[in-house]
Amino acid sequence: MSSFSNPHYMYLFDLRNGKKKLAYGESPEDALDILRVRLSDAEMDEILSDQYVKISQRELQKYISLLG
Repeated sequence: MSSFSNPHYMYLFDLRNGKKKLAYGESPEDALDILRVRLSDAEMDEILSDQYVKISQRELQKYISLLG
């Protein structure tokens, strides 16, 4: 089964330093799991997992300056 069968969304998670981390997945939990593969434990500790915003690809341009 193709991974395109399940919709994926973009999420902006707040970081402790005031910036945001972009992630994608079927849900916020899935997006965090994907980030765990890419980031170190120290980087994951900076993410506030319960503070996020679901955005569309069209909205991403508005948030570029906030990414950390």
